[in-house]
Formats: sequence, structure tokens, C-alpha cells
Amino acid sequence: MPTDLWNFALALYGRNGVEAACLALQEQGADVCLLLCATWLQARRVAPSEDRVQALRAVCTPWQEQVVAPLRELRRSWKAMAQEDSALASLRERVKQLELDAERTLLQRLACCSSQWPTGDGGGSDWLAWLAPPASQHHDALAVLRVAAQTLHASED
Repeated sequence: MPTDLWNFALALYGRNGVEAACLALQEQGADVCLLLCATWLQARRVAPSEDRVQALRAVCTPWQEQVVAPLRELRRSWKAMAQEDSALASLRERVKQLELDAERTLLQRLACCSSQWPTGDGGGSDWLAWLAPPASQHHDALAVLRVAAQTLHASED
């Protein structure tokens, strides 16, 4: 299992069904970076707590609102026009890369935020239950993400 959050997230995102699950959860208002971090903390057996959840949200929310969301909105708004304008399509790809870079930066910040939390003492705790929005708690996509994270962790042990 990759030990750093970015490589863990890449490995998890590449598993069957995870990309679609994350996009479905994002459409329901979930923060995918926060959910990927949740699965990483789960795999590292870090115990969740209200203080830790609030610390992660304090890192995540402003970055998502001020950096990631505006880039995503710009990229999406150009989608139709970019299909008929190659120059705009090229610019849209650059915005897409900036969005990915912003998400990578966020994952690095989340990892830094949680770097001092002890590992190995949170067995059985469900970080996704703590960090997924209420609307997605019983969504099939959350179950897909949970299972994929568990199988990634099991296959890498």
C-alpha cells in the first residue's frame, strides 16, 4: 500500500468503479479529496475523532471553495464550446491540469494536517462515516469506495 496520500489516492482511484463512484459522490456534494483521505486514514488505522474531522474540514473547505471549485466550474463551462474550438479545447485541458494540481495540493495539505496522528489505534473505525455528507451515507457509490479501499489495503499488506 502506498504510504503517502497522493499515491494511495492514485492507486485507489484507478481501481475498478472508483472513478465513477467518486464522481457520483461529488455530484451529491461530497468532497472527493476528503473521502480519499478518509480511506487513507482508515487504511493506516488512525482513530477518528470530532477534533480530527474538524481539522481536516478546516484545511479542505476553504481550498475547495476558493481554488478547486472555481477551476472545475470554468472547465465545465467550456466543455461544449471546446468541442468546436481547438484553441479553447487546449486551454480547457490546461485548466483541467490546474484543477488536478490543486487537488494534489489539497491532498498534501490533508496529509500534513494528519501527519502527527498516531497510526494503528483506530481499527474498526469508519472514517467514511465521519466524513461523507449525510446525503451520501447510504449511497451505493460510498459502498463501492469503501470496498475498493479495503481490497486495496488487503492486497498491499
